[in-house]
Amino acid sequence: MATQPDSNSDRIVGDRIGATADGAADPQPHLVYDDLRQWLDEARRLGEVKQVSGLSWQEDIGMVSGVAMHDDGAPCFVFDDVPGTIAGSRVLVNFFGGKRKNMTLGFPTGLSKLELSEGFRTSFMGPMTRIPPKYVNDGPIFENVMTGDDIDVTRFPAPKWHAGDGGRYIGTGSFNVTRDPDEGWINCGTYRVMIHDAKTAGFYISPGKHGRQMRDKYQARGERMPVAVVCGGDPMTFLMASSEVPYGVSEYEVVGGIRGKPVEVVNGPITGLPIPANAEIVIEGFVEPGNERVEGPFAEWTGYYASDLRPEPVLDIKAIYYRNDPILLGCVPQRPPDEICRYRAVVRSGLLRENIQKAGVPGITAAWAHEVGNARLLLAVAVHQRYPGHAKQAGHIAAMCHVGAYCGRYVIVVDDDVDVSNLEELVWALLTRSDPATSIDIIRNAWSTPLDPRIEPERKAAGDLTNSRAVIDACRPWHWRDQFPKVSTPSPELEHVAFEVDRSGAVTVHAKQLGQSFGLPLAAALQRIDEFKAPDRARLLRELPDYYSVPGCHAATFAHIVDGLVRHQYNQAHAPAPAKSRKAKR
Repeated sequence: MATQPDSNSDRIVGDRIGATADGAADPQPHLVYDDLRQWLDEARRLGEVKQVSGLSWQEDIGMVSGVAMHDDGAPCFVFDDVPGTIAGSRVLVNFFGGKRKNMTLGFPTGLSKLELSEGFRTSFMGPMTRIPPKYVNDGPIFENVMTGDDIDVTRFPAPKWHAGDGGRYIGTGSFNVTRDPDEGWINCGTYRVMIHDAKTAGFYISPGKHGRQMRDKYQARGERMPVAVVCGGDPMTFLMASSEVPYGVSEYEVVGGIRGKPVEVVNGPITGLPIPANAEIVIEGFVEPGNERVEGPFAEWTGYYASDLRPEPVLDIKAIYYRNDPILLGCVPQRPPDEICRYRAVVRSGLLRENIQKAGVPGITAAWAHEVGNARLLLAVAVHQRYPGHAKQAGHIAAMCHVGAYCGRYVIVVDDDVDVSNLEELVWALLTRSDPATSIDIIRNAWSTPLDPRIEPERKAAGDLTNSRAVIDACRPWHWRDQFPKVSTPSPELEHVAFEVDRSGAVTVHAKQLGQSFGLPLAAALQRIDEFKAPDRARLLRELPDYYSVPGCHAATFAHIVDGLVRHQYNQAHAPAPAKSRKAKR
């Protein structure tokens, strides 16, 4: 039986999805770019791109990237004139931050991260419309071609991203295109790619991943595996290649569904694999059975060099294609939280909720894969409890569904009055509603990876790449939930507020349902808002509480206040200019 939509499933953000920064209705979400260059133009229009010239790939680019990727407010960086590389080549990093996060996913810039995730889920991941790619005969990717003796992958500005890395990694914001030898479907998967020398590269794929399953099939057959590495695809295709798309479904088809039109691809001249016609850089080659070389170490998404050195398959490069002034997309892991955590949290949280609901669990009101755990190690689920065991059911499904199964650690299930994307609220619920002796279930022998820093060296050496999971029920206990102490703040239903902004800039906030109103002398706050180039809700929420203490004002109410201030500033900034009087010419 098909799972029926749940009446509570979209109530948290249902009134905001599709809203613009000023609260007005917005048309259906859509992507405004088809390739990385169009994306870069849009990011420049948002004022969130910084161009830096002359930095080295040996150290400088990695150092700047390591700082920038930890800050959501940092710009996207484009490094050009990298010494010793192809003339005109560039490196782009930190694409998923600021307002460009929403632009990348096709949504208005005024949505919060939870609203963005929910919008992405309900608009794209839930329906998962699939449109097959369109095969074309040519494209900008073939503006330049390296074959034979001319092949030299070291000429591209691939940095050494971390001081302790074993080499230069050209594949971080990349995806590998492979074909299943048995079933014929095309997979696009994000796996790190290290330069060995001018004509060879190595790549690591964790056991169980779709690309690894394909690689193992070729190895078992004794056949060479064709591979195409796309090192400068559009951000949406990269995001889908980094996400848990169902087995047997090509990411090209999912991206086509998101765009509402087919992805244009061309058959690679060497491998016959479909490659994006408008990609920036594509490497084609083959992995021969048994051809391995030591790869790594590489600082991975856990924040550790956990996978160390190991023999991995070698890609013999047969051709490299690139556009004029090619752009290498870099998305390198740092210690969490970082850029990777930001995009994974938004996309994976939507997928997580979708997985749980499609498994038949009702009453799921929100889910969040937390940035601090790189959207894997800490998952949170909000549920509107309906029956005994409901919370544990949701938690176990979250831990073992497609999104949650790989290298998880903790799943926390809370009631629907908790904002699961707010780490402080989540931990508060954990500390006050769970009991260590009775609220925690342990799952053993779960799917993990050599990248897991907590697996003992002896078990890794023996090939035991499993770990355990804790599923924590931090909901009010079902059997006495009605007797559980009441929360000492207004409920979300009572936190509706209205605003009056007078000419001096003072704001009066009316909490009508509470029968309260209090004036806030926020003229200085409005002045502070005006210092920003554009409304920045997240920054306001961080900074304004440091300037004003609002007695009796719950955090959620304060968020409403800030939203009102942002709308006021936005309306002021976008108000039509008063008509100027024209003096008669003498």
